[in-house]
Amino acid sequence: MAPANDTTLRIEDAVNDFCPWSGKPIVPEALTLYNGAVVGFCDAACRDKFARAVAAFEDALRARRVANAGLHQ
Repeated sequence: MAPANDTTLRIEDAVNDFCPWSGKPIVPEALTLYNGAVVGFCDAACRDKFARAVAAFEDALRARRVANAGLHQ
């Protein structure tokens, strides 16, 4: 069993078998952790595209929460 602080992502733990962007099979070199789950991609470019999309949505959600709360930064 791996140590508790081991952060190596394993393809066996991925919640998907196919890349959500391309539809191709996922590969061990293109895994990421999202909301506590391992998500796989067909290559690093698709993984990085996902990271940028997530960041953009999170930024938009933060901005909406600030606007709805009547706060201005």
